[in-house]
Amino acid sequence: MVSGKGSQPGITEARLKERGIALPDGPTPLGTYAEAVQTGNLLFLSGMLPVIDHKPKYLGRLGKELDSEAGRDAARTAALAALAIAKQHLGSLDRVVRVVQLGVFIATHGDFFDQPKVADAASDLLRDVFGNDKLPVRSVTGVASLPLGVPVEIEVIFEIIH
Repeated sequence: MVSGKGSQPGITEARLKERGIALPDGPTPLGTYAEAVQTGNLLFLSGMLPVIDHKPKYLGRLGKELDSEAGRDAARTAALAALAIAKQHLGSLDRVVRVVQLGVFIATHGDFFDQPKVADAASDLLRDVFGNDKLPVRSVTGVASLPLGVPVEIEVIFEIIH
């Protein structure tokens, strides 16, 4: 089956294997909300945190307790969680036609201005999994704090095949 947008079955799942990207178990909600909601051909994900086994992988703000590299790893960890939730909801990431939007929120302190470099870690993972032609629009926002004290939160919207 090939969609009108050129998606081919098996390509995305094959990329995961080729690049040695192992998805974690999808995170469970840390409150009263849904991790993913599909409406029409769009899949909206709740804010994904760098959480493993229901515990934050990192705590703190970039520019104070954490540096850019920790922030990049936190962003990649959150993006892996997003992919895990999408796969759990869809059954296969091959149903993703494109990544529409990526929002990256970064808890920062003082004069930390490397937000785009940190956000690139999530964008790079999405590019590696889905390809350059499916890169999303992106916004990056520095904030004072995030849930649980984590340094990064991402939101993703996917266009999917029904």
